[in-house]
Amino acid sequence: QPQLVESGGGLVQPGGSLRLSCAASGFTLDTYAVGWFRQAPGKEREGFSCISASDGSTYYADSVKGRFTISRDHAKNTVYLQMNSLKPEDTAAYYCAARNYICGDSRGYDYDYWGQGTQVTVSS
Repeated sequence: QPQLVESGGGLVQPGGSLRLSCAASGFTLDTYAVGWFRQAPGKEREGFSCISASDGSTYYADSVKGRFTISRDHAKNTVYLQMNSLKPEDTAAYYCAARNYICGDSRGYDYDYWGQGTQVTVSS
């Protein structure tokens, strides 16, 4: 059974860092693009980063550009999201999702597999 599991969330002070992991089981991420999404209470889901399988190209929304870095480790079948300079507005539930080869819709409508989410809270 294909599965994605996120980990690494938690409580961090403004300006701090976290690294989220998205580990796949039951399938290989080598041929899948992986996107990161987040949803804060009362807000719509936001797709803010993605890494493609076709050429490894990456995408970042303006809200995280320069602060977040997405990467993949093929040997560990895992995609990472390094988050630096965190702000209170980054507080949300974070999800990873996978779809074939290229990054999809930023709202996540065309992603095939989803993780259960991990909470990130940025607060002093």
